[in-house]
Amino acid sequence: MSYPGYPPSGGYPAFPGYPPTGQESVYPPAGQYSYPAVPEGYPPAGGGTYPAAPPGAGYPGAAGYPAPGGYPAPGGYPAGAPAGGMPPYPGAPAGPGFGVPPTGPGFGGYPQPPAQNYAGGGPAQIPGYPGGQAPSPIPGPPAAMVQCTQGTITAAPNFDAGRDAEILRKAMKGFGTDEQAIINVVANRSNDQRQKIKAAFKTMYGKDLIKDLKSELSGNIEELILALFMPTTYYDAWSLRHAMKGAGTQERVLIEILCTRTNQEIREIVSCYKSEFGRDIEQDIRADTSGHFERLLISMCQGNRDENQTVDYQKAQEDAQRLYQAGEGKLGTDESCFNMVLASRSFPQLKATVEAYSRIANRDLLSSIDREFSGNVERGLKTILQCALNRPAFFAERLYYSMKGAGTDDSTLIRIIVTRSEIDLVQIKQMFTQMYQKTLATMIASDTSGDYRRLLLAIVGQ
Repeated sequence: MSYPGYPPSGGYPAFPGYPPTGQESVYPPAGQYSYPAVPEGYPPAGGGTYPAAPPGAGYPGAAGYPAPGGYPAPGGYPAGAPAGGMPPYPGAPAGPGFGVPPTGPGFGGYPQPPAQNYAGGGPAQIPGYPGGQAPSPIPGPPAAMVQCTQGTITAAPNFDAGRDAEILRKAMKGFGTDEQAIINVVANRSNDQRQKIKAAFKTMYGKDLIKDLKSELSGNIEELILALFMPTTYYDAWSLRHAMKGAGTQERVLIEILCTRTNQEIREIVSCYKSEFGRDIEQDIRADTSGHFERLLISMCQGNRDENQTVDYQKAQEDAQRLYQAGEGKLGTDESCFNMVLASRSFPQLKATVEAYSRIANRDLLSSIDREFSGNVERGLKTILQCALNRPAFFAERLYYSMKGAGTDDSTLIRIIVTRSEIDLVQIKQMFTQMYQKTLATMIASDTSGDYRRLLLAIVGQ
């Protein structure tokens, strides 16, 4: 294996130039969802345009995963949580739910990022039409609608692993540590390049870079730098293991990772979990969770979500009706129906189902889940829908609440900044500013200090 919200009455603004002229009222019906233009467009003016994804490109994952066997030796990383630990994520704030800006209710005014671009699949097949194919209610998304995500960290040009290994060696040699020199290297190299630096360091000096870093650093800066040097898949697997290890379970970590990753990422995480920790992740989930939450996580571990980008609007209507009859339309709740639809449908398909549900139930699906479920299964189901509607907004909200109030949930802050730094942290920053009227960098700067703050800001791109 190679490792390389909800539209309220106001609705989401559209991508500039979409829908095409003359097609505005075809689907959904005119006046039902308004799509005002986003000031300065998306991305904001001055941010540059993002390259169009190549045809058939999937949701981008971090490049440069090591080949099997390329993970660090078990001794290379801490057996337990690093200094600073992985404290449980603080309780969810009371309020109307996901992504509510401090100054306004609901999802009004949030821009909807362009449609997720998942590879594979042909046109929707609907019985009753010649050849089983229905005429599309709207034309295929134009090039501007293709999801283009961008990380704040990219591979450094003219990369020389030996030169970087020498810089790190000098930064740690002798009395004291040159933390700024370490920050300059790790914040400006891709994960794949960091793996090569690690290998070059051992070749040149016969020492393990990770052990040297651990001996020179402590606290949050240590946890952050160790996370940056972990191969991407290993870091997700490691985070899941530590969320279930010992007394108590950090359910929010399980939800954040298993409910947001692509099929390929999940399959690689499951395989890595087995090879690196000698454990079966499904068995650990069963031992640490129960009921409908356990079933949802087991479904997520399969990595079998449909990733066909084409939306079948008839199926969306049928699923919306099915969900209504399983919840709002009956006494009690058929939890398995919600699990089936939300665990198996593609994210573009779920987005269409959300819109159809609003018309059927006269209530948005997120609020119905609020009414029908509680606890961790509610959070898990809502996370899936939030990612279908606006993935960067989900991570922006997680970052906001990791720093809001007294204290900082540093492990959540580190994990999201590191795991999204090469995928979509640019879009997360944009959503953070729109949702909370302050920049991510401003909040990080006010909640952290020292070298830890400097490294976080360097990754975020400030």
